[in-house]
Amino acid sequence: MAEGTGPAEGTSPAAASTKHGAGRALITVYAILAVGASARSLYELVVKFDQAPLAYGLSAVAAVVYCVITVALVKDTPRWRRVAFVCMVAELVGVLVVGTLSVVDPAAFDAKSSVWFWYGRDYLFIPLVLPILGLNFLRRTRAAR
Repeated sequence: MAEGTGPAEGTSPAAASTKHGAGRALITVYAILAVGASARSLYELVVKFDQAPLAYGLSAVAAVVYCVITVALVKDTPRWRRVAFVCMVAELVGVLVVGTLSVVDPAAFDAKSSVWFWYGRDYLFIPLVLPILGLNFLRRTRAAR
């Protein structure tokens, strides 16, 4: 096999795909987070947006990011993997920025209700850990693509 055309060292072709193993688990967790964040943000935007527009707007942005990442991982083509990578980086930056701001200046958030508030505390810190795992998966399986 020519260098760079086969699976990553120690990675089977099936493991490099989002159709099996860790890739399937990653899709499942992102899909659950996308549904949860979308439902929550939709409710917040419709019912209580005037109470905390910043927090609820950020929850909506997070929901869109999770939906795009889920679709990108399901599509699993080189172009969609780039989309997933960019969105995961944006997600990680968002979690770190919003999480830090919410710890340093909680008054900036009228309600403790953003998906990324306190690094995703309301979501068991999954929003903080998931992009790291996703980026690692994309990096490890890059050579197999």
